[in-house]
Amino acid sequence: RCSVDNRVTRVAWLDRSSILYAGNDKWCLDPRVVLLANTKTQYSIQIQDVDVYDEGPYTCSVQTDNHPKTSRVHLIVQVSPKITEISSDISINEGGNVSLTCIATGRPDPTITWRHISPKAVGFISEDEYLEITGITREQSGEYECSASNDVSAPVVQRVKVTVNYPPYISDAKSTGVPVGQKGILMCEASAVPSADFQWYKDDKRLAEGQKGLKVENKAFFSRLTFFNVSEQDYGNYTCVASNRLGNTNASMILYG
Repeated sequence: RCSVDNRVTRVAWLDRSSILYAGNDKWCLDPRVVLLANTKTQYSIQIQDVDVYDEGPYTCSVQTDNHPKTSRVHLIVQVSPKITEISSDISINEGGNVSLTCIATGRPDPTITWRHISPKAVGFISEDEYLEITGITREQSGEYECSASNDVSAPVVQRVKVTVNYPPYISDAKSTGVPVGQKGILMCEASAVPSADFQWYKDDKRLAEGQKGLKVENKAFFSRLTFFNVSEQDYGNYTCVASNRLGNTNASMILYG
């Protein structure tokens, strides 16, 4: 807007390099620039669908009986943040190094932060485009969220999934006492990424699925060995072996009377 009074005889709006309007006459070819008002008190133009290239100085030039006058206004164009590049989901072995990148644009330049989406995580782990994790542990697996904010609009967020692979670790394997003729169960629990494959051995002999009177159930985090009708011959030492491509581990337990 440009305020004028009755002493003004001629008016014009200019940008950095050219005349936009002179009085009611449009001098620029841009259809987004329109004349809003040319009255005894106000001479105003409108720029529709503003772009970053519209940023810069605009000059209202008026001619009075005495001399020309100009007033200048600077248009600052703000742009909401936008994440233009972010790392892909990653799978890495425990102990390896991880580099995550999150690039965002906006005006003013957005602030970028990284945080670990985890119940144990507190606050930001990086206030930068880059997140470096050295010697990653299994507890550091999960989703990492990049947030870009510049107060023009709500922050934009995107997530990257980090999978940490590690060899099996047997967390629970207990010996069990069962009377002859009863049902008996031996359990073997193991955490591993990728999930462990389980095998059972009695002494040095591998137990096969479907063996008479036995059932082996393998799930992602445990294996269950069921005896439907325990006999004296079933008593003894059993070994559970959990393995994945990173290694294997075993635990022994006893089925006793």
